[in-house]
Amino acid sequence: MTTVSSDPCPCGRPLAYAACCGLYHAGTPAPDAEALMRSRYSAYVRHLADYLLASWHPSTRPAELSLAEAPGQRTQWLGLTIHAHTRSDPDHAQVRFTARYKVGGGSAVKMLEHSRFVREDGRWFYLDALP
Repeated sequence: MTTVSSDPCPCGRPLAYAACCGLYHAGTPAPDAEALMRSRYSAYVRHLADYLLASWHPSTRPAELSLAEAPGQRTQWLGLTIHAHTRSDPDHAQVRFTARYKVGGGSAVKMLEHSRFVREDGRWFYLDALP
């Protein structure tokens, strides 16, 4: 996907993609779990499966991740809202968020998730979602 330096970032911050999640997608480590969560949302929007796998903790990461969409079933990402970002210690954090999207011409869906993150060797990873 071609990126113009002034493209707005899909994560919802009032920054250009290149100055926001684009930095993390290019290899800069996310400074905290919220930034990683936002960059993962943006990676779904931009179909960056390699980034999603790389930012997923090896203990819970799937062997592969396909973002391929069936004809007429394109996912349209509508927005991200962060409700809470809490750190239980320097290397563990949780982010509660809502992601909104539509599949094909269907109705909008709200996905509420409470995710756990862990930091290892200075890098944050998505661990899993709490039930």
